[in-house]
Parts: sequence; C-alpha cells; structure tokens
Amino acid sequence: MKELTNIFLLMIPVHSITERKPVVSTISKGSYLQGNVNGRLPSLGNKEPPGKEKVQLKRKVTLLRGISIIIGTIIGAGIFISPKGVLENTGSVGMSLTIWTVCGVLSLFGALSYAELGTSIKKSGGHYTYILEVFGPLPAFVRVWVELLVIRPAATAVISLAFGRYILEPFFIQCEIPALAIKLITAVGITVVMVLNSMSVSWSARIQIVLTFCKLTAILIIIVPGVMQLIKGQTQNFKDAFSGRDSSITRLPLAFYYGMYAYAGWFYLNFVTEEVENPEKTIPLAICISMVIVTIGYVLTNVAYFTTINAEELLLSDAVAVTFSERLLGNFSLAVPIFVALSCFGSMNGGVFAVSRLFYVASREGHLPEILSMIHVHKHTPLPAVIVLHPLTMIMLFSGDLDSLLNFLSFARWLFIGLAVAGLIYLRYKCPDMHRPFKIPLFIPALFSFTCLFMVALSLYSDPFSTGIGFVITLTGVPAYYLFIIWDKKPRWFRIMSERITRSLQIILEVVPEEDKL
Repeated sequence: MKELTNIFLLMIPVHSITERKPVVSTISKGSYLQGNVNGRLPSLGNKEPPGKEKVQLKRKVTLLRGISIIIGTIIGAGIFISPKGVLENTGSVGMSLTIWTVCGVLSLFGALSYAELGTSIKKSGGHYTYILEVFGPLPAFVRVWVELLVIRPAATAVISLAFGRYILEPFFIQCEIPALAIKLITAVGITVVMVLNSMSVSWSARIQIVLTFCKLTAILIIIVPGVMQLIKGQTQNFKDAFSGRDSSITRLPLAFYYGMYAYAGWFYLNFVTEEVENPEKTIPLAICISMVIVTIGYVLTNVAYFTTINAEELLLSDAVAVTFSERLLGNFSLAVPIFVALSCFGSMNGGVFAVSRLFYVASREGHLPEILSMIHVHKHTPLPAVIVLHPLTMIMLFSGDLDSLLNFLSFARWLFIGLAVAGLIYLRYKCPDMHRPFKIPLFIPALFSFTCLFMVALSLYSDPFSTGIGFVITLTGVPAYYLFIIWDKKPRWFRIMSERITRSLQIILEVVPEEDKL
C-alpha cells in the first residue's frame, strides 16, 4: 500500500505543490552523491569546474537521424500485416491505391505545417508546445494528461505486441505462439528500448538509423518482386480496378481514416526540436524527404501486393506481407517476420525517444512532476521522462483490450493535431512579424486542419459509443488541471512528502535540472 501511495504522489506535479523552484540548483557531477546535509542536497552554485560540460540536452539530431526518426516511427507493422482497412472500405483496388496516395499528400501537408511551426517556435514538445503557445495551458495540459496516462502507454504496448509476435514466429512455424511467450518477449523488448533511450541519445539515434534501413529493406523486398511481376504481365488484379464488391461512396470516409492513421508519425521530429542541429533547415528538409519516401513506399507496396494477391485474398489474410512472400520468395519468406519485428522495434524506439521529450517539456512548464524535467548528470538524457513510460506500458501490456482503448482515444490525437495546425493560421494574423524561416501557403494548413476536424466528426458518426468514452476520458484532464496545477493550498504534509520523493529520486537516478543554455 505504501508503494502505491508513493507512485500516486509521484504522478502529481510538484510544480503545482510548491513554488516553481528546482529542488537542487546546480550540482557538480563530481560531488553529486556526496550525501546531504540537514536533509538537503548540496548546492554548489553556478560555477562550472574547468572542463566540465553543462548538464543539458545536446543538439545531436542530424538530418539523417531526423529522417530516421520520422520514417522509423511512421512505418510500423501495419503496412506489412493488415492494410485491408483501406481496401474493405473502398471496395476496389483502384480506389484503394488512390486513397493511399491522397492520404500521403495530406499527411505531407500536415508535416509541412509542423515544419513552419517547428522553425518558428524553436521548442521541443510538438503538439503540446504549439497548443500551449497559442491556446494556453488548459488544453495543453489536457493533451499531455491523456498522452501520458493512456495513449502513449497503450500505443507502445500495441506495437510492442506486434514485435513480440513476429520475432517469435520463425520458432513456432507449425504451431500457435503461446500468448504468455508473446507478452514476455514483448516486455523484454520494451525494457531494452527504455534502457537504450536512457543510456545514450547518440546510440538510440544510431540504432534508429539502422532499423530504418532495415524496414526500408523489408519494403524493397516486397516492391522489387512486385515490379518483376508487373514486367512479367501479372496485371490481372488491376483490370477494372475501380469496380469491386462494394464501391459505395458512404464508406470512403472510413477508408480515409485508416489511411491517415497509417501515415501518423510525421510529427515526431517536432518533439525534439531543441536537439536538432540547425533546425531551420534540418526540420523542413527531413520532413519533405521522409514523407516522399514513405508515400512512394506505401503506394508501391500495395501495388506489389496486388500483383500476387487479389482483393478477396488480401481481405482474408492476417499478415499480407507473409502471404505475399510465401508465394514469391520461397524459403526466404522466413526472413519477413524478422524484418517486421525490426520494423516494430524501430517504431517503439522512435516513439519513446520523441514522446519522452514531450513529457520533459511539459514538466519544465510545470504541468507534470518536476522530476520529469531533470537530466542524467553523465548521460545527458532525460532519464525520468523516458522510464516513466515503463511501468505504465507494462500495466497496459498485461491488462485488457488495447485496441479498444486506442479506438476510444484516437479522435483526441486528430483533434489536438488539428488545433495545433489551426494555431499556425492564428499566428499568421496575430503575429504577422514573427520570424518564419520556413513559410507555406495558407491553404495547406487550412486544408489539413479541416481534414483533422473531419476525422473527429467521422469518429463521432461512425462509433459514437467508443468516441464518447474517449471524450469522457479526455475531459478528466480538466478537473485534474484545477486540482494539480491551479490549487496551490495543498496540506503541508503533502508538500513535504512530495519534496522528499523528488529528492530521493534525484539521488537514485542521478539527475538534476537542466542548466541554462546561455
């Protein structure tokens, strides 16, 4: 019971309990663990010993690393396992390929809008930061509240389960994989990702580059045989491409929804803006290169599928890439599940790397516990913001229906992304003289924000029950904001307990507040 109480207290923002002051001011690395005097950690002032680096996040995200973050988080398991959501709601091969292309272009519009926001507002945090700057603290807090407690742990658990299943598949060819084995290997994968991101920014970025090349290789393994099939004249599945079992226009919005979801992830580089080298050039360039590669890859992968698998067979397949490879690649098809697993691992790694910065920035703004805005004194990583996801993700992993939980809250993602892009339009009129190194035509953010609102309305129409539950969960952030952030007359025992927990965690994790970058 005592442990549960301590965990609950940790989740309450310390900034809202005490004055906004770091528990420790500036602590020299060499003297960090010398102990405390009269219950206080030593504070040595701002003077740096010669040759000592400041404790702060470094700008280590280059153009190549930025591209790997975007591509590595967009391309997960979906394109390899089950792209049938678009097909079953279009009813035809031709319309399915059209939706994939249109969704890629619209996602590029959203990414370009974020490129302007990221080069104008040079802060990490993505959606949270832009909503905070334009609409104020309450909607920003609600956004990070839902992301931390539900969306991110559930999303990480879902992609991790796909990793666990496909990494084990070559060992269980003739039988069903035990559910417990999948969850155990998944738990190991999650832990490895968390440790990697806690230990080194450089190594997590380098591994992300390698994993991105692996998933692009996996796509090429599908595309190249598909192109060869086209050269051989295997075009029977493209005849009468726009006629099918059900081409009702009323189902197109749902196909559009599935397509946009498959491209989600283009916004992750904006979560780490403060760690990007030369962000004014790197962010727009990385976004444009990544979205072109992903869109072409997605469309050509679907074309390749249809050279070998007809529409009815694709709808019946639980793993389209596996079915495709078994027909064309023979024994080499055993490698496909490994590539799918590596693709999932890359999405896990990129997601944790980026979203931990969102929590870090939210804590720095006073919307999450102060410990989450602290940095490891040696590794220069936001260690607490990374590992806070671990227990929450494990709870999600071994709990109930994750897909339903994500469905409850999928509308919240598009609502807040739409708000952030609408904020770009607002800033154009409110702050016309704002420095904008990268500027796009207004019709691009206008069209994309309308698309996001359309998707929110679609979710309300197509599944009012699940969306209603998600709406209620999201609204819990409003009383939480007033209880944890606004209410500053909390009991003295509560303030003391929170300060002691923060101090103890600082010693255990070896973390301190970020030093001034000036």
